Amino acid sequence: MSTALTSPTRGGVRRPPGALLVVVLTAVLLAVIVLSFGTGPLKVAPGDVLRIVLARFGLADADGLSTRDIAVVWNLRIPRALMGALVGASLALAGAALQGLFGNALADPGVVGVSQGAALGAVGAISLGATALGEWTVPVAAFAGGIAATSLIYLLARPGRGTGTVTLLLVGIAVGAGCSAAIGFFTYRASMTQLQSLVFWQMGSLGSADWRAVGAVLPVFLLGLIGMLMLATPLDMLALGERQAQHIGLDVKRTRALLVLCSALLVGAAVAFAGTVGFVGLVVPHVVRMMAGPRHRWLLPLAALAGAILIVTADTAARTLSPPSEIPLGLFSAALGAPFFLWLVLRQKPGGAR
Repeated sequence: MSTALTSPTRGGVRRPPGALLVVVLTAVLLAVIVLSFGTGPLKVAPGDVLRIVLARFGLADADGLSTRDIAVVWNLRIPRALMGALVGASLALAGAALQGLFGNALADPGVVGVSQGAALGAVGAISLGATALGEWTVPVAAFAGGIAATSLIYLLARPGRGTGTVTLLLVGIAVGAGCSAAIGFFTYRASMTQLQSLVFWQMGSLGSADWRAVGAVLPVFLLGLIGMLMLATPLDMLALGERQAQHIGLDVKRTRALLVLCSALLVGAAVAFAGTVGFVGLVVPHVVRMMAGPRHRWLLPLAALAGAILIVTADTAARTLSPPSEIPLGLFSAALGAPFFLWLVLRQKPGGAR
């Protein structure tokens, strides 16, 4: 690769510049989203997909297009693909930030119990029949559960207390197990109607995605994304250690609180509409870090793009491989993430160092 297209990093390793990777991953994301519009048990030609989209904006004629194709593409597949992109980007972005916050490569919303906390909030709201905030009740409950779990885990396993990988994993397992037990209790006492909804939280799915859900998640995602990007430099400073970061002028307590808030916001919104989808926040940041290096200025946006690509691709496969039934999305993420997680644990150095 030519020098003009690479940038040097520590140790003489050359990586593509972050701006180039952003352009490439954006193009790939757009491609997989567009391909997902026409892919499924009902095949729709790319030209028809384009005409359907343009017709909805008054830029083309819908003559000759079947009502069924229009309904499937516009009402089902487009919002589902967009929701998949938002969920994947949210989980990967939160995973990258949590790894920087905890100072640990194994931090992930699912591994350390954050996703289970968000799922507990959502399941509790459904099981108790809470409707105080209307259609926002479940997302807000998921957000509250996510922020509570993140705060508890950070208090018990934060860097600077002599805690390492083992402590982080044990704390995450304990918090996740407690949340799972509470989810099991709510599932046990749920009615048959509620039970059908609660099964969705156990495996993850985008089957309920629609334009209303996309409209609810999008502003939350944008708020979390902007917050995370503003915290990119503070995350780099935290990599030096909390004490060193404080010495060079960082308000560590405020930064920690904002990171917890943004992570819970992103994970809560994702879990509220897609259920528990594990390992995305673990795998994606590591792959991106190998491509672009550890600086959060590029790591965060690239992780969001890569996470979106992963979930859109996985969901397209989930609804295509075994028609007319649908394979739960969480099975794909677990099949990919479990071996990767095991590899990361085995390569950890003694004492919890990365």
